[in-house]
Amino acid sequence: MTLNMKIESMQKFHTFEIPTVIKHGIGAVKHVGEEVKAYGVSKVLLVTDPGIYQAGVVDPVIASLKEAQVDVVLFNKVEPNPPVRLVNEGSALYEKEGCNGLVAVGGGSSMDTAKAIGVEATHEGSVLDYEAAEGKKPLENRIPPLTTIPTTAGTGSEVTQWAVITDEEREFKFNTGGPLIAAHLTVIDPELHVSMPPHVTAMTGIDALAHAIECYTMKFAQPITDAVALMAIEYAAHYIRRAFADGEDLEARYGMAQAAMLAGLSYGSESAGAAHAMSQTLGGIIPVAHGQCVAAMMGPVMEYNWKGYPEKFARIAQAFGIDTSRMTTEEAAKAAVNWMYDLVEDLEVPSLEEQGVPKDMIDRLSKEAMKDPQTVGNPRDLNEKAYNWIYARCFDLTPKTV
Repeated sequence: MTLNMKIESMQKFHTFEIPTVIKHGIGAVKHVGEEVKAYGVSKVLLVTDPGIYQAGVVDPVIASLKEAQVDVVLFNKVEPNPPVRLVNEGSALYEKEGCNGLVAVGGGSSMDTAKAIGVEATHEGSVLDYEAAEGKKPLENRIPPLTTIPTTAGTGSEVTQWAVITDEEREFKFNTGGPLIAAHLTVIDPELHVSMPPHVTAMTGIDALAHAIECYTMKFAQPITDAVALMAIEYAAHYIRRAFADGEDLEARYGMAQAAMLAGLSYGSESAGAAHAMSQTLGGIIPVAHGQCVAAMMGPVMEYNWKGYPEKFARIAQAFGIDTSRMTTEEAAKAAVNWMYDLVEDLEVPSLEEQGVPKDMIDRLSKEAMKDPQTVGNPRDLNEKAYNWIYARCFDLTPKTV
């Protein structure tokens, strides 16, 4: 990062809000009913996906809600990369059933869907009208009481102030958010994570690392986001391989759940960087899994970015557990890049090509990535040529430089 970029960050009028109450612990899910009831909620729309529901993961949540005499209306239609039409359907059900609260159980798609339903429940029109873009309406009202219960350790959506929704007509994923969309409460219970298969553990875990790394190195980072980002990196680096190898390792699951939550907080009210600009725009065109897509991109993105802020990348190497005492700053920064490449290989993350992304789309994908607002936060300047280089590295079309 250049001196000018550092000054730009210091001159910005920063803000950091934590609208979400965070409660956690092994077996914490049994407290959900009373916690939700304490917000004055008597009837919730429970938002989840078919797989989570059929696997019985939501059963203890429903049992706790019913024990507290909170009525439950089930909406178990969540899709990956949730589209506007799904949100419209959920908000219509919310209104029809007279709900006055929301509970989301699952990964980022379920939590983002619930947030967006909350937007439509408290605003006129569609969530599409409230895209975080120039010329669109800002959110004006707090969403209904929302409790998020993550079953993966990745997106951090349980505490973020954003929902990522897909506009299928434009083939574009957009953000809507701010403090008014954040969950009122998150209940984090690592026991709900033990059923995650290894490949989901890998892609969601690296997504959490990506949030922390990108938010730690972004141009608009601030001390409080640095603090939670570094702790998230340390937790994830320590526990991710254990969670991948043994899904029932509760200590590792707890550590990864904390890493995902802390990484979510590192977003603050700001941005991430190239990996998320690329993955969000790509995901609007091709139905790839977000975390898996980010995981495949992180090595090349870090390889491009380390020159933008070598001191911070050297600090990331320390958070990874690398002994940097005899390294120069540049050597340590490069070591962090190579650690990420090794992690992606160890966790058997498929390449973009194996995920169904064709090489001949690079030019289009680079143009689309430039439209994402997270491009602005990247620690090294970006243009289409730079995105072309990163994508070329993802496909091994250009030599490795570290």
